[in-house]
Amino acid sequence: MPRIALATYDPGTQPGKDQDLPVLLRALTAAGADAVARPWDDPDVEWGAFDLVLLRSTWDYSWRTGEFLPWVERVGRVTRIANPAAVVRWNSDKRYLGELAAAGVPVVPTRYLAPGETAELPSDRDFVVKPAFGAGARFAARYTPDEHATAVGHLARMHGEGLTAMVQPYVAGIDVGGERALQFFGGRLLHASRKRAVLAPGTAYDADKVAHPGLERWTATDAELAVARRALAAVPGAPELLYARVDLVDGADGRPQVMELELVEPNLFLFLHPESTREVVAAVLSAARR
Repeated sequence: MPRIALATYDPGTQPGKDQDLPVLLRALTAAGADAVARPWDDPDVEWGAFDLVLLRSTWDYSWRTGEFLPWVERVGRVTRIANPAAVVRWNSDKRYLGELAAAGVPVVPTRYLAPGETAELPSDRDFVVKPAFGAGARFAARYTPDEHATAVGHLARMHGEGLTAMVQPYVAGIDVGGERALQFFGGRLLHASRKRAVLAPGTAYDADKVAHPGLERWTATDAELAVARRALAAVPGAPELLYARVDLVDGADGRPQVMELELVEPNLFLFLHPESTREVVAAVLSAARR
C-alpha cells in the first residue's frame, strides 16, 4: 500500500480553499493508497515515511519562499517529491518567462525591475505590475498610462520588501478570449479550462481578488496545445513532470502566448472536470510506486 502525503497549507481558523483536496484523498484511498493531507510547514510530519509527497495546495509559499524552497529540497532528499525540487525552485521565480522567451516560446512580453532599479513604465497602453514571486494575483494590479504615480508607489512597496517586480503590457485579448489553462498530468493533456480577466481596472494591488472568475470548461485548440508543449519542452533539463498547467492568453496578433507556467502547486479544477480524477489517481499511484 503506497503512502502518499498531499502537501497543503494551514488555513488557520478559515475554511480551506482547496476543493480538490478532499476529492483526491477519497479517490486515492478508494484506490488502495494510504493518503493523508498535511500542511507543508508542520514540524511534526516525518516526510521521509511517505513514498510520495505531492505538492497540492501550498498556497502560502510565494511569500514564504525562504522557508518553502529549503523545505522542498529537504523533502526531496528523503523521498520522492512531485514536482522535483529543482523544477519547483526554477518555476517559483517568474523570471523563467525570460528563459522561455529566449528559447523561442511565445510569452507575454515582460520586463523585470529589481530593488534599486528605476521604474520605466509604459506611456501608451495599460500595463500590469506584479511580483516575480507571486501567486493568486497577490500584489498584482492593472494601470492606465495616467496612473504612473500609483504604479510607482506599488513598485516602491514591493522593492521595500525585497521583491523583484514584473511589468507587462495588459493583454487586451484576455477581455475577449479569457485566460485558458491547459492542465497536463503524467505527460498528457488532462483537460482545459477558461476564466475571465482577474485584474479589473481600479483594483488596488493589495486588495483581495477572485483568482479564477467565471471559470468554465474549455476545449484546447491545436495552436494552444502547440504553444503549451513548446513551453513544457523548454523547462531546463527536460525533467519528468508529474503535473503542469500552462496558462495562455491571446496576444495582439491573436495567437496564444504563455501568461504563466504553473509547475509548483496548480489548482487542478477537478470540481469542474470530475472525469479527470481517475487519470490523476492512476498517475499519482504510479509515481508513488517507482
